[in-house]
Amino acid sequence: MPNKDTPTAASEENLLLCEELIECGRDFHRRGWSLGTSSNYSVVTEREPLTLLMTGSGFDKGRLRPEQFVTVDEKARALKPDGLKPSSEALLHTVLAKHGAGAVLHTHSVAATVLSEHFLKDGGVRLSGYEMLKGLSGISTHESEAWIEIYPNTQEIASLATVISLRLNDAARPLRHGFLMAGHGLYTWGRNIAEARRQVEVLEFLLEVVTQKRLLFGSF
Repeated sequence: MPNKDTPTAASEENLLLCEELIECGRDFHRRGWSLGTSSNYSVVTEREPLTLLMTGSGFDKGRLRPEQFVTVDEKARALKPDGLKPSSEALLHTVLAKHGAGAVLHTHSVAATVLSEHFLKDGGVRLSGYEMLKGLSGISTHESEAWIEIYPNTQEIASLATVISLRLNDAARPLRHGFLMAGHGLYTWGRNIAEARRQVEVLEFLLEVVTQKRLLFGSF
């Protein structure tokens, strides 16, 4: 039986979701994408009212435990105010969830950190012509491109969340697949944890490819 002190032990389903995110943390830590206490992960547990289960602030993602998760509402407020604190970036998770994301994964790889600073002046990094693009939702051929937008790193998360919401609502070219925060890392999402995890793997692979190509061939 779940420990009574576990904040997210209200249901067996929530514990299973915890385990999925714990496995993400172990895997991402091993790959160098979530070192130290960096990164944050979340999954939607209810739509009405919107409720997310997410990693608490300040925990090593390679050694997560179920009691290190916190449940938040649509405004990123912890449902137990005297319990764990959510990440300061929790509003980014809730705004993505309001636009249909079932899970949100945020990583801090070296490639994402370096490229996000380098391409900030361009507003994004273009990924095109790679077979791995077919791992992203809605892409079925390598003859495609993904434009991963980059935003300046900021402590004004509410303002950034508003920008992200506007971009997600853009009828002409909505924000898709993920975005980067300069010198910070990658945000990715999906209908569920499995889809979000797949997109993290694809985007992290492609960002590493761009990094290696620039090291080998210079600008291209």
